[in-house]
Amino acid sequence: MTNLYLIAPAVIISLSLFIYAVKNSKTASLFCLMLFSSIWLFAQVTPVDTIKPGNGPVKDQLKQIKEAKKTIKDSTGNQPAKKPFIDTTIRNKYGDLLNDDPKFNPRYPFWKPLAGVIGVNVFTWSMDRFLLNESFSDIGPATWKFNLRKGWQWDDDRFGVNFIAHPYTGSMYFNQARSQGYNYLQSVPFAAAGSLMWEYFGENTRPSYNDIINTTANGAFLGEVFYRLSSNIYDDRTRGGNRVFREILGGLIDPVRGFNRLLEGKTFRRTTTDVYQKEPLNITLAAGIHKINVDNYKIFGNGPTNTLINLQIDYGNPLEDRKRKPFDYFTFRTEFSFGSGRKILDNVLGYGVLFGGNTHIGKLSMLYGAFQYYDYWDNMTFELGSLGFGGGVVTKYPISDDIIVYTTAHVAGVPLAGNSTRFGPDTSQVRDYTYNNGLEAKFATTINFGKYATASVEYYYYMLHAFFGPPSNNHISILKPKVTVQLVKNLSLGFEHFIYYDNRYIKTFPAIYSVRTEQKIFLSLYLEDPQRKGDYEQ
Repeated sequence: MTNLYLIAPAVIISLSLFIYAVKNSKTASLFCLMLFSSIWLFAQVTPVDTIKPGNGPVKDQLKQIKEAKKTIKDSTGNQPAKKPFIDTTIRNKYGDLLNDDPKFNPRYPFWKPLAGVIGVNVFTWSMDRFLLNESFSDIGPATWKFNLRKGWQWDDDRFGVNFIAHPYTGSMYFNQARSQGYNYLQSVPFAAAGSLMWEYFGENTRPSYNDIINTTANGAFLGEVFYRLSSNIYDDRTRGGNRVFREILGGLIDPVRGFNRLLEGKTFRRTTTDVYQKEPLNITLAAGIHKINVDNYKIFGNGPTNTLINLQIDYGNPLEDRKRKPFDYFTFRTEFSFGSGRKILDNVLGYGVLFGGNTHIGKLSMLYGAFQYYDYWDNMTFELGSLGFGGGVVTKYPISDDIIVYTTAHVAGVPLAGNSTRFGPDTSQVRDYTYNNGLEAKFATTINFGKYATASVEYYYYMLHAFFGPPSNNHISILKPKVTVQLVKNLSLGFEHFIYYDNRYIKTFPAIYSVRTEQKIFLSLYLEDPQRKGDYEQ
């Protein structure tokens, strides 16, 4: 569905008949005969996404399907115009499958993904033990007995290990099940099982609460994101170099799924129809310079200038009327910073719908529901990682045909967060952060001035209570105004200003008040799917 790939739509044929009053048995018999004949005739119609043998090269047919799909646009402003012969119980209004086709993606017996989970742990342990020579990987019956007897703790691992490495490993456990026919909720227990195995038997340190929480919950978040994105890439109808490219790229995004496809024969399987759920996909790529001000309370201060690369993915149409299931709509953003300091991954932010609905009030269109949130900040200003569950809304309000306002608002509970206790850049190799719980709120609004410019503002607020580490209450805010101006077509020039507010009330130390700023100038390439109009911010 993304503009980056030849992803073909799927349309299923259905029949809608208007039944007139039947006054006698003869008419009724004739009607039944006509109805049966009509159903039989329509049953012979091949779905429009189907590759038809003998109807020309597959590559040309896929191109024709892609071009035909572009005609089903977001023509009402909020959702695709209704089309005849589209069965929305199986496919969405764009013609795409609402679920992976079970005929080609059956659910395997539970022991197969469980064996895969064990395989992930064995592979990870082997890397730690024999390649990296990590001390924690020196395990045996004595360490297993120790772990089982001593029980759980809050560990001292570095920030990136706990809030990036463990969620990524959890995504591999999760996708052992997800790629073998299990849905989102059915795959979560496999992430928990993999974490439990590792905590007790994969290392010689005591099992930790934070690891099983991050590995399971944030692992499921990343796992579903990777699975959905790879589904938008895989297309078993393709052949030749196109197919090779898709298999490699899909495997890089979701390695577990790519490996399982190879074992199951799906890598070389050929189908005539698309068999994976796909959703419209907008992609924003940005690159530029990043000025980091180390002085407190100065708008433009002293500090290094780094190079940045930013990727934002907006998956699914939040304003299409449909029944929502986990991650039919999500936003995922990550940024890398190159230059001063040892840290490259600056932030990873995202949220995905768990369940919800759509409504319309006049010109205002809205998605409302429950969401899962994943936040990771690790830069020269502070460290903050959080897992959140809460409620949110996504709205669209057209002021005119060219001026449209998009708004998102979220409030969530935070069962677990990591928050740095330091004041200044982090150079330590051990835990320098507390474990917290609390609340978070996010608000963003964007005004699109046609294709020529956008103006937006985002605001994040975290209220966190440290329950492990120096007792403290922390109030962290991030304000981000941004403007972009179109240069040519999808290429824009942008400027973004960051203001970090960090107020820490530590019981055993004086309170800390910090206001730090950053500025970014960048070129932005916006790839918009014709079926998902609108630049939605975080």
